[in-house]
Amino acid sequence: MVHVFLHEPAIAGNTGNAIRLSAVTGARLHLIEPLGFDLEDAKLRRAGLDYHDLADVSIHPGIDQALAAVPEARVFAFTSGTEVSFESVEYRREDVLLFGTEPTGLPERVMAHPRITARVRIPMLPARRSLNLANAVSIAVYEAWRQRGYEGVGA
Repeated sequence: MVHVFLHEPAIAGNTGNAIRLSAVTGARLHLIEPLGFDLEDAKLRRAGLDYHDLADVSIHPGIDQALAAVPEARVFAFTSGTEVSFESVEYRREDVLLFGTEPTGLPERVMAHPRITARVRIPMLPARRSLNLANAVSIAVYEAWRQRGYEGVGA
């Protein structure tokens, strides 16, 4: 299943939701420091419910270290600053879905990283700034998983 990278996540509840999503889909979650919360934060635990032990979560000190963990993967940076729809990508098993911090998104230095395969966006109505991070991650992960026939789900 895909890798989800959260670059410097700031809100514990959103990361907790991403942990739960990781557990139920098999997506591997990578948190890139600094984190805007403590990993023992009650909101993080509450949002993740009892799924923390079922999720594959890694923590990396920076973007380069996170990318080194997936040396062959394609990397899709999610941003509102492109016209390329996330649905136009044919996702592969080991692809990285990279998301920025709330509320500012990915910094330009990360989007300009040589490992970025493409910048993609989730469509929204005009004059709207952004989706909630946890919602955006869910939309992207489920699209990648749908394209792969919901790999791993039994009959």
